[in-house]
Amino acid sequence: MSQLCLFPRMSEASCSHRSLESLEGELRDFRLFGKATSVGHTQATLHDGRIIGVPTYENEFWTARQRAAHSLHEVSYRACFKPQLPRFFVQRLTRPGARVYDPFMGRGTTLLEAALMGRRPMGCDINPLSSALVRPRFFPPTIGEVAHRLRSIDLTDHDEFPAELLVFFHPETLREICALKKHLLRVEREGSLDHVDDWIRMVAINRLTGHSKGFFSVYTMPPNQAVSIESQRRINDRRGQAPPRRDVARIILKKSASLLSDCDQGTRDLLKRARDSLVLLARDAAHTPEIPDESVHLVVTSPPFLDVVDYATDNWLRCWFIGLDVMNVPISILKGLEGWRDKMREVFRELRRVLSPGGYVAFEVGEVRGGRIRLEEQVIPEAAGVGLDPVLVLINSQSFTKTANCWGVENNLKGTNTNRVVLLRRP
Repeated sequence: MSQLCLFPRMSEASCSHRSLESLEGELRDFRLFGKATSVGHTQATLHDGRIIGVPTYENEFWTARQRAAHSLHEVSYRACFKPQLPRFFVQRLTRPGARVYDPFMGRGTTLLEAALMGRRPMGCDINPLSSALVRPRFFPPTIGEVAHRLRSIDLTDHDEFPAELLVFFHPETLREICALKKHLLRVEREGSLDHVDDWIRMVAINRLTGHSKGFFSVYTMPPNQAVSIESQRRINDRRGQAPPRRDVARIILKKSASLLSDCDQGTRDLLKRARDSLVLLARDAAHTPEIPDESVHLVVTSPPFLDVVDYATDNWLRCWFIGLDVMNVPISILKGLEGWRDKMREVFRELRRVLSPGGYVAFEVGEVRGGRIRLEEQVIPEAAGVGLDPVLVLINSQSFTKTANCWGVENNLKGTNTNRVVLLRRP
């Protein structure tokens, strides 16, 4: 982790270069993808009983194309947003050198995109797995380094062989996975885990299970989670399938080449500058004493969805691979609306502390529970109650993605294809 001395006060050069009026004008006139913006208001009742209307703009504000961003982003994680979302706000609300923060960083989309735009990234996530997904992409090895390291690892040297995982993996594949796990845990325990091993671990985490030959497993659900052993057994029976032999090293090398395909010298220079002040925290976003007051200019984030995503259970196999007991990961599903609002209020209070005056929060709440509850209406009073001004709501509507079709989710009902962003400002 970087030292706190790397947190200078926000200079005028790093502050927003766009007035709110200018931003709203752009949103009203936006036609980049051929659609006109729908303009309205989102009504919310504040805690003092007042009803306010927040200007609301709906359009396709960034592309729906799956691979229209840097190749380093192509790491799967449940419920992650596209890189175009943070880019939209970073580009308009900051200048190079500004500090951009994500308190629920997940796979690190905001951090990586901010770094690629010359900003100083920092992130926090209560799940320790998150840092294992984020950190290696700020220290990318060359494909030659990855190939050399894979050749040096004895993938026949394993101690464990959890037979219950044979519903996912061919026996020889499972032996290689266990050998790689043993190697990575050993070098971490010895303090010799370098940027190449760290990268290999990240790629292996993301190749454990999926629905194509590019994963270690037999066909299973999308690659951002792992189903239970019993669920996989049912999938195998229904499809009449058995786990095929996969070459672990070859798959890691191929995925590494894909991730590194856009990683030219310019990218490496940007990442080097960014990691000089990179901060990754594994803790509750409502309590981040490591972050000084008024040291952040822009927050772009998406909080845990209300009673939809069980991040700990989804990641049980990934946690097994990195030697983390999933039962010790302090992640809870916020099932009740009141509990969700209470937690968001705690987070907003902390964000107000770390934001510089005039700083913004772009708070994305995609899930609307079948259309009955619109979380943007719930966010506004909690943010306003701790002194953050709700200035607008942006709704980015797009056509179906491959993942949404796989899950059978209809657009605008569960938010899979709609980003609903509340933009807040610290006075």
